Amino acid sequence: MECVVQGIIETQHVEALEILLQGLCGVQRERLRIHEICLKSGPHLGSVPSELRLLCDLEQAEPSWTVRHIGGAMRGAGAEQISVLVRSMVESKTSKNVLRLFYTLGYKLDHELLRVGFSFNFYRGAQITVTVSSINKMLKLHATDEAVPVTPGIQMVEVTAPAAAETYTEVAAAVSSFCEYLAPLLHLSKPGISTGVVPTAAAAAASLMSDGGGTTL
Repeated sequence: MECVVQGIIETQHVEALEILLQGLCGVQRERLRIHEICLKSGPHLGSVPSELRLLCDLEQAEPSWTVRHIGGAMRGAGAEQISVLVRSMVESKTSKNVLRLFYTLGYKLDHELLRVGFSFNFYRGAQITVTVSSINKMLKLHATDEAVPVTPGIQMVEVTAPAAAETYTEVAAAVSSFCEYLAPLLHLSKPGISTGVVPTAAAAAASLMSDGGGTTL
């Protein structure tokens, strides 16, 4: 399973966010260019629809593929009391002919996206990944070179951390604690809960840009 929160930031403030993340994480960013293909099962594969995501890492010299299944979110009083979403998630590396395989099994293409940006991977009470990316849609099937932004001027920020049934409380606390440092620039919440752009983002970004990220928090 994993703990996850999401938010949005204006593209003009992304450089300031990168400076802040560099100071917080103490690691170099990794470039991100992911072709994401969402597949849905056909009716003959069961009464409960199934959704899979195929992720192709285009930053690699030889593009690598991952298949990911995101399950349901944790429910109940415990889930409501924490500020992050806890959900089941299974993923595995796979070969480049995986798309053909799932088509053969009866899955159908639902939509595809191109995510372009960067990520930070680090340990801060939990193994945390922060991704900042623009979400782009393809005008033609699989035409990643012709992708255009879905929301021009806005980028998605996602913070995730792997967890287990015995550790999700501690991991969720670590993610929540880290997100507090980003609060001047953006608000992160459970996926599906839109909070919009933070009013203090412009002032916070200006401060970070003038400081140049010299202070490590």
